[in-house]
Amino acid sequence: MIVPFSASRRALLAGAVAALPLALMACTPKPAGPLPFEGSDISGTHLGRDLSMTDTTGATRTLADYKGKVLLVFFGYTQCPDVCPTAMAQAAQALQILGDQAAKVQVIMISVDPARDTPEILGAYVHAFDPSFVGLTGTPEQLDKTARSFKAFYAKEDSTTPGQYAMNHSSAFYLMDQDGEARALLGPSLTPEDMAHDIKLLL
Repeated sequence: MIVPFSASRRALLAGAVAALPLALMACTPKPAGPLPFEGSDISGTHLGRDLSMTDTTGATRTLADYKGKVLLVFFGYTQCPDVCPTAMAQAAQALQILGDQAAKVQVIMISVDPARDTPEILGAYVHAFDPSFVGLTGTPEQLDKTARSFKAFYAKEDSTTPGQYAMNHSSAFYLMDQDGEARALLGPSLTPEDMAHDIKLLL
């Protein structure tokens, strides 16, 4: 014998069928694949894992101290005439574009000139661009190990005047996710809008 559906049972069945695609979508994993970075994707390289430098308060900092934040790491120095101030200004503009999300981002400048960039000098320099920026310096040995970990280049130029010299160095930001993994290299040709776009992909 066929038992006819009541109106209420037909409505319940129709609702269940309509909800089925949504339930299947919720169980379907998000597609894996590279993120659409404006910068160069360096995911899987594990660059920067040996970061160990001293901040402007004298505390030793490693990636573990910044877990939970997206990092923008830059190698530079305070007496840099053009590349470094331009990069820091672009990073500050990117944070402004991010608005409230900027609280989840940490910009770090690692000095390649520890002989002249004391904690006091470095702190004043980075804070001039944004109070949230962090400056890291340290011993030549700390810098060498950290730079090697990032595969970052730096070299002192020859000078005939003691204490007056320039430093050649890498000019890109290393974008790292909230677990401390290197994800993208943001070169100087990128705009603050490009930088903000790539940061948002990791938030």
